[in-house]
Amino acid sequence: MPLPKAELHLHIEGTLEPELAFELAARNGVELPYADTDALRKAYDFQDLQSFLNLYYELMAVLRTEQDFADLADAYLARAAAQGVRHAEIFFDPQAHLARGVGMGTVVEGLWRALGSSEARHGISTRLILCFLRDESAESALETLRAAEPYLHRITGVGLDSAEVGHPPGKFREVYEAAAALGLRRVAHAGEEGPPEYVTEALDVLGVERVDHGLRCMEDPALVARLVRDRVPLTLCPLSNVRLRTVDTLADHPLPAMLDAGLMCTVNSDDPAYFGGYAGDNFDAVRQTLGLSEDRLRELARNSFLASFLEDDEERRARYLAEVEAYAF
Repeated sequence: MPLPKAELHLHIEGTLEPELAFELAARNGVELPYADTDALRKAYDFQDLQSFLNLYYELMAVLRTEQDFADLADAYLARAAAQGVRHAEIFFDPQAHLARGVGMGTVVEGLWRALGSSEARHGISTRLILCFLRDESAESALETLRAAEPYLHRITGVGLDSAEVGHPPGKFREVYEAAAALGLRRVAHAGEEGPPEYVTEALDVLGVERVDHGLRCMEDPALVARLVRDRVPLTLCPLSNVRLRTVDTLADHPLPAMLDAGLMCTVNSDDPAYFGGYAGDNFDAVRQTLGLSEDRLRELARNSFLASFLEDDEERRARYLAEVEAYAF
């Protein structure tokens, strides 16, 4: 049985395995520009974030119906459960679907077909986080939030993802203020490829409660001290960082130094179909390559539940934390 953990940085569109992509393409009459699943897997050799995003958006064409989104989420939840995930806070990118003529309701209700029964079927509690694409306009983000308002009973928070460089968090001040007024929790990608200043801006301007990635905070000692003092969680994605060349090799990953500095780190999978590993695979990789002790691994798992948006169910959080403490390696 794997170590119990929460996954806090997971893009549901990034769980689209080649086999399911071809299955949905056939179902929906979509022609993919790849001969077979092997040819598609070979395309997963990324030079940087943008080269990944190009393929990521191309493959979304197969997602058309509520059932497609339900099948996508259910496949992820089954894999996550097998790797010890007990709670998942799942990102989705509505703008990428709205631009293709797929409605907000199709996406949200489709995902909810799987999420609504996830606990019974997979033993995983879930939350849904709507992400804005930072390389789209601030106006588009506001329109997207408005389109989501009828579905806010399904949505816990908002996030900010896609191409980071040249798109500072401050661009989205207005939509984050609107989200806060609606009672939504706030997270944002910052400090992955963008500079540490983007992390500071996400905290000060957007009021984020968690920082997704945050890797480059280590370049700014004052920022590290602030993150430690305020116990701001960072949702790190080690295998993703290697595949997107943010770090050269996993052995170069700053996770041990970040933990030693007192940062509240969590380990997640990001876009596991593309980056070679789900949540448990990321834990195994950092354990083996970085030599993390059992105490450090337990700390990462504990952090994942402490950083979860479970304030509406503290009894559940306590139960998950007890599972972490009782776990025998």
